[in-house]
Amino acid sequence: MSLSKQQIHISRRSFIKKMSAASSLAALSPLSISSILQGSSDDKRIIVVGAGLAGLSCAYELDQAGFNVILIEARSRPGGRVRTYRDSFADNLYAEMGAEYVDSTDNFVKQYCNTFGLKVLPAKQYDGVYVRGRRYSMKGIQSGTDLLPFEGIQKGKLFGQEVQYIQKWIDLVKQKGANSPEVLALDNMSVEEVLKKGGAPKDIIDLYTYTNATEATSVPSKMSALYMVLANSRTSAFSENTVEGRILGGNDQLPKAFAKRLGTRIKYSRSLRSLVFNSKKITANVIEDGKRTSIKGIKCVLAIPASILRTIKIDPGFTSGKTNSIQKQEYGHVMKIAMQYRRRFWDDNNSIGQRVFTDTSLRRIYHFSIDQPGPRGILLTFTSGEDAKKLGRFNENRRMKVAQKACKDIWPESPKYWENGITKYWNEDPFAKASYSLAGVGQKGYREILAKSEGPVHFAGEHTSVHRASMNGAIESGLRVSEELKRAL
Repeated sequence: MSLSKQQIHISRRSFIKKMSAASSLAALSPLSISSILQGSSDDKRIIVVGAGLAGLSCAYELDQAGFNVILIEARSRPGGRVRTYRDSFADNLYAEMGAEYVDSTDNFVKQYCNTFGLKVLPAKQYDGVYVRGRRYSMKGIQSGTDLLPFEGIQKGKLFGQEVQYIQKWIDLVKQKGANSPEVLALDNMSVEEVLKKGGAPKDIIDLYTYTNATEATSVPSKMSALYMVLANSRTSAFSENTVEGRILGGNDQLPKAFAKRLGTRIKYSRSLRSLVFNSKKITANVIEDGKRTSIKGIKCVLAIPASILRTIKIDPGFTSGKTNSIQKQEYGHVMKIAMQYRRRFWDDNNSIGQRVFTDTSLRRIYHFSIDQPGPRGILLTFTSGEDAKKLGRFNENRRMKVAQKACKDIWPESPKYWENGITKYWNEDPFAKASYSLAGVGQKGYREILAKSEGPVHFAGEHTSVHRASMNGAIESGLRVSEELKRAL
């Protein structure tokens, strides 16, 4: 169950932290885990695992409320799947190689940006389309003068072509409700299956693969038809008109702002290996400087992806439902490629556009450095699903050749301005091993199970949020858990 904005109050100087002389000293000098474990309040410690936005927001709110919190993180930085690359580029350019967009409904992200003095910059909308080797303008498609080369489509739009083929199920939701047996049965069907059942030609399924399935980082055959139908019955799905934005100066500023305020309560380069608990206490066994260290507390928050949680030894273990959901929770594949060019040729009058939707393996190619001055610029790509998985098997050099070839097909002049590039394949990241979660076939109820606490262990992360697969969802889950713990303690 998600919390409304009225139920969750993000504290802005509304709490007075109760700090003893010992905690004041801790704020002044970095301490090792072994020394922070000493003290009279150890029996009231809350251990938060994972310094992504879920763990950071949870620890921040608990710390602001005066709780004894320690946050351990396996990486040497905060942010988790929020990752801004800077050192790879010239002229102070940067690129978001992880979580990127803040849309108009991402209220939790926006509230914290306001708290920390960060600005959200609206992103440019799609203005070009390159499919089946042909270039189109988005204006031409929306006006109906350009017709996409796919069978069974409607004029005037790019995304949402699948809706006409699932309309009878959308009507069923409105007539009988989302929890009716007929509607719930859709969870056992994939998006591909329900589209075929609705009479959609192969072209429509292909186009869905390039549109909304790309946003889900999966393919139609692995996505639950139930969630696709429910999304379209409540509101329109992601489209070329979705208003998106980014944090000006880099998304990594948000986790860094949390981390700055948490200070020495965060312990980096500490990987959780096992968790032992009973009704009265919990022990987190971590690796610190190559040695095993135990951290004791009364509560623990696991703010890590299920893809990592399934590798942690839990004693005495979770319930069978929780364990099954952790082991089977579906994740997609995602790769981002950033390419630096010495001239911004995509701004030329004869260019297809600055933000281009494609059916190439790169899927989305767009001018990322739009808010950054200088003659140089960065084209960023977002590829997912099977294309990302295939590219992930290549080495860095071969990945870059594929990217350069796709850009040349779209902008023939691009090779003469090429300088360098870099890729990030999240499924090979040792601390994530996946992109972000998605509603897989037959996984109805997984999110609720994954979000439910078990004994002294609580669970956060975008996979536990109704706003899954987003920075907003990660923060929402952290706030939900912080409220759970405040009530419990």
